[in-house]
Amino acid sequence: QVQLQESDPGLVKPSQALSLTCTVSGGSITTNYYFWSWIRQSPGKGLEWIGHITYSGTTAYSPSFKSRTSISRDTSKNQFTMQLDSVTPEDTAVYYCAGPYVLPRDWGQGTLVSVSS
Repeated sequence: QVQLQESDPGLVKPSQALSLTCTVSGGSITTNYYFWSWIRQSPGKGLEWIGHITYSGTTAYSPSFKSRTSISRDTSKNQFTMQLDSVTPEDTAVYYCAGPYVLPRDWGQGTLVSVSS
């Protein structure tokens, strides 16, 4: 099992960019065939897959987020990062990082992001 920990951005204002970093321990993000995902759950809604970055650095995004999301990684720190641009109150949610497979097995505890002026 790997352990994942999301950063805590706290309160984000509308129109700002949200940046979240996931620190992975117990395994390398560059291990062959590993996938590292960002997923969120808004109040009263189900889980939404945002996108992932693979062991080789390839990214994929949900069509719902593709136009304003980017996922990157820092292999030296064993971290991967999501940036979500132009946030609105509708982006208020608990954000999770997860891995190490396409269907995640291990999850971070989640971080609550509130978007409010």
